[in-house]
Amino acid sequence: MTTTDHVSAPTDDPADFPLQFELTPSETARDDAERETILSDPGFGKHFTDHMVTIEWTLADGWHAASVHPYGPLQLDPSASVLHYAQEIFEGMKAYRHADGSVWSFRPDANGRRLQRSARRLALPELSTDDFVESVRQLVRADLDWVPSAPETSLYLRPFMIATEAFLGVRAAHEVSYHVIASPAGAYFSGGVSPVSIWLTTNYARAGKGGTGAAKTGGNYASSLLPQQEAYENGCQQVLFLDSSESAYIEELGGMNVVLVKKDGTLVTPDSDSILEGITRDSILELAEARGHRVERRRVTIDEWRDGVESGDIVEVFACGTAAVVVPIAELKGEGIHIGSPAASGGELTMSLRDELTDIQYGRRPDVHGWMTRLDA
Repeated sequence: MTTTDHVSAPTDDPADFPLQFELTPSETARDDAERETILSDPGFGKHFTDHMVTIEWTLADGWHAASVHPYGPLQLDPSASVLHYAQEIFEGMKAYRHADGSVWSFRPDANGRRLQRSARRLALPELSTDDFVESVRQLVRADLDWVPSAPETSLYLRPFMIATEAFLGVRAAHEVSYHVIASPAGAYFSGGVSPVSIWLTTNYARAGKGGTGAAKTGGNYASSLLPQQEAYENGCQQVLFLDSSESAYIEELGGMNVVLVKKDGTLVTPDSDSILEGITRDSILELAEARGHRVERRRVTIDEWRDGVESGDIVEVFACGTAAVVVPIAELKGEGIHIGSPAASGGELTMSLRDELTDIQYGRRPDVHGWMTRLDA
């Protein structure tokens, strides 16, 4: 069986679509008092809800055995291919509680389509977008009380897919599991939005041309951990990667995209086939375009960033992603380089776009783009 045969195997057989989820309630669910104690100071990724979602896939049967069941350890054979050949992808998204108590997700269909693109690149089966959204909805409904209501808090959702077939051989796995887990998340900026310092690494690349940079797979993040550690050692919160050529083109941060704002109101963001397509970034740019701003997705060099700041042509710089939404960049520094920010505290456009997007996510202003999907009804 070739990799191509594996990837092209049918994933949406009408006989199996849509998937039906079987619920097994947890017998060890936390009580109200324990849950409220956790929600009062959840942090990020430290606590997990009482249930999880699992859907199985085999080459012979396609997607099947969809279930919501108690959260707990996975059982893997030591030879499971994910452990040896890194066939793994994931997504990151949030559920937001609105003022009326309802619970919503932001553009989950876009996360589902991105998971499909990641699956294609990692030779994994593609889960339908409808089943992806339904898997998230099923988990949120089972653990609805875990969605916090304090300002700027949310329930972080982590869908992921791993190759589980027990074998040692370099080919795409014939058995795969998809899961969704959830973790309450506190406000990213507890004392208000704070600008970040960025470390420019010239010793490491996040991804190369033709690699897996555009897929949301764990290997990309594993390769960022050492340079991220280097950033911390130099007093920075994030690391900026360049492409693998000699031209010093900007790629992205360890977990966020970069946007430059020019004096004439144009927003410029790096474009490359090794950059993850950020849903938050694309939404921010769409909001800017709706206001009449020009948006350029193209290759950007470090020299353009530095020269633009020095000349006054670049007036704001920010990073964006699911966790922080939008964060101003105070400075970029590295070996032999330092670029300050003309608007280190944020900048008017940066902060107004952040406010607009978060207002939509939390239901504080109308969703004219149709981005929000209700999960609790």
